[in-house]
Amino acid sequence: MPFVFVNTYETKTIDFANPQAVKALNTALLFKHYGITFWAFPDTNLCPPIPGRVDYIHHINDVLNTSKIYNNINILDIGTGANCTYPILGKAEYNWKFTASDIDESSLKFAKKIIDKNKLNDSIFLRLQKNSAQIFKGIISSEDKFSASMCNPPFYKSEAEAVEVTTRKLKGLNKEAGKVIRNFAGTHNELWYKGGEKAFLHNYLYESSLFKDQCNWFTTLVSKKDLVKGMQASLKKLSATKIKVINMGQGNKISRIVAWTFLTE
Repeated sequence: MPFVFVNTYETKTIDFANPQAVKALNTALLFKHYGITFWAFPDTNLCPPIPGRVDYIHHINDVLNTSKIYNNINILDIGTGANCTYPILGKAEYNWKFTASDIDESSLKFAKKIIDKNKLNDSIFLRLQKNSAQIFKGIISSEDKFSASMCNPPFYKSEAEAVEVTTRKLKGLNKEAGKVIRNFAGTHNELWYKGGEKAFLHNYLYESSLFKDQCNWFTTLVSKKDLVKGMQASLKKLSATKIKVINMGQGNKISRIVAWTFLTE
């Protein structure tokens, strides 16, 4: 195990600033706990932390349970990426079916290989978003019915902002300045969006209102806490009938899920 070492506290650990070490850890977690035997994609693509992704899955399950939605669960994953993490976890934990979208054709090819190698073709289906300015439009057809949507939005406005945040993180890990390497990697499609997280989320909210009868619950991760109040105000204007804000924490990272529906009981 080349990435494991004993730290000053006499504890075995890995270098969490090393993206290859982080990827190896997540691959091992998927194999040991979720039976995923193949999980390979380019090192340049985002490698998400598995515990946080599983938390999101569990919270969606709780939301569906409160709405008494127990059977034939079909989830729409917006921006599944090359790693296809949410679909493979949701299938492993709850036997859900997934439709997963992405704007990057190359990422979908790697996701398809993960699906094929793990024999999940009957449970996970991929769709290419051909228009990068759209989120649900071009993905949800008139015949589709989804139990919930989920999304891990791009957090940054630009590469410069992504580099700045990563530099601060590396200083916190006592790493010397130099070439900035994100420990979870990530391509520009995965990390930044014109206008940043706020612009993406408000586009997500607006487009969800166009498909209000085709998805029971729309959900998304929200990194910046100060965006939540504006989202709640926008959703009320869009006539959402219920809005939930679910706090979620893993280690030192604090995030939240915002979930909403346009339906009534």
